[in-house]
Amino acid sequence: MKYPFLILVIAFFLLWLAAWVGGRLKKRADAVPEDARADFSVVQGATLTLLGLIIGFSFSMAIARYDQRKTYEEAEANAIGTEYARADLLPPAEAARVRELLRKYTDLRIAFYVTRDPDDLAKINAETARIQNELWVAASRPAMAQPTPVIALAVGGMNDVLNSQGYTQAAWWNRIPDAAWILMFAIAIFCNGLLGYGSRKFAMKLLVILPLVVAVSFFLIADIDSPRRGIIRVRPQNLDSLRSSFQ
Repeated sequence: MKYPFLILVIAFFLLWLAAWVGGRLKKRADAVPEDARADFSVVQGATLTLLGLIIGFSFSMAIARYDQRKTYEEAEANAIGTEYARADLLPPAEAARVRELLRKYTDLRIAFYVTRDPDDLAKINAETARIQNELWVAASRPAMAQPTPVIALAVGGMNDVLNSQGYTQAAWWNRIPDAAWILMFAIAIFCNGLLGYGSRKFAMKLLVILPLVVAVSFFLIADIDSPRRGIIRVRPQNLDSLRSSFQ
């Protein structure tokens, strides 16, 4: 599910094949009799309605996760900017060290959002963990040497910086479950099979429409739900603006 264009191709082929198989079965078997066509239309309409509802719910889930990723990107930029300002509350040496590390940390967080290469991502995550340890040491050492409410405020801001990265990572891992995808594909295949079986004339041009529409819907859901491979992605606009302000 990490490759939306692959989902588009596979979904269209499977759904078109289901419609074609349904049409071939109708030609081999007896056509739906007129007295049973009303009942068949009810079943067909109910399955299509169910498919539409599941696609709608899945699209809503993907949009909610996309909005969550955008929200956490904004929160992360705010946490880093706040801690950058609170560095004045630390002793001069630690303040300069914290600001230097926060600039590097912001560059790493921007790289996390824009990279697509798994190897680069692994290096970014490892470097991020290292910088986080150094940030915590630089902020907590003055607090242990001289525990005052003012320095504790700077330490609390550093805690928000570290927590915001964890929230962002959790949001990027939060995807539509595979079981939901399997259910959507199964119902879509069944619906297209019924479409082909219930068609009065075996017209392949008409049987392409529903598979194409459903495949495009699947592609859109997969694209929004894929944080790193899709076309619709969260851009680190707030982090970019924050990094520019550091200049």
